[in-house]
Amino acid sequence: QLQASGGGLVQAGGSLRLSCAASGRTFSDVSIAWFRQAPGKEHEFVGGITWNNGARDYADSMKGRFTISRDYAKNTVYLQMNTLEPEDTAVYYCATSRFTNIPATTARYDYWGQGTQVTVSS
Repeated sequence: QLQASGGGLVQAGGSLRLSCAASGRTFSDVSIAWFRQAPGKEHEFVGGITWNNGARDYADSMKGRFTISRDYAKNTVYLQMNTLEPEDTAVYYCATSRFTNIPATTARYDYWGQGTQVTVSS
């Protein structure tokens, strides 16, 4: 089971760090990705990381503002979001995929967290 947390209300230009923790299992040879879904829109790939070697990939629009990292000891993946914009308002989900090339499509992901709301005010 995946637990996403850390969302909240922040002003434009601010920062948030989201966490994705695995309970009852440990991450292994998987990709862990963040997606987001704004009201009325489809899921959008934010970025991801491979658990074993730490390779990262980001959506072009997130590069430079968002950083994904992992903590082996805590079995947790983080999404550090800086310089947030109102357009970043969405529910953010973490998910794991058995494919280790960090797929950008939701269909490649097997397990999903419950989502955490991020709201950026202007």
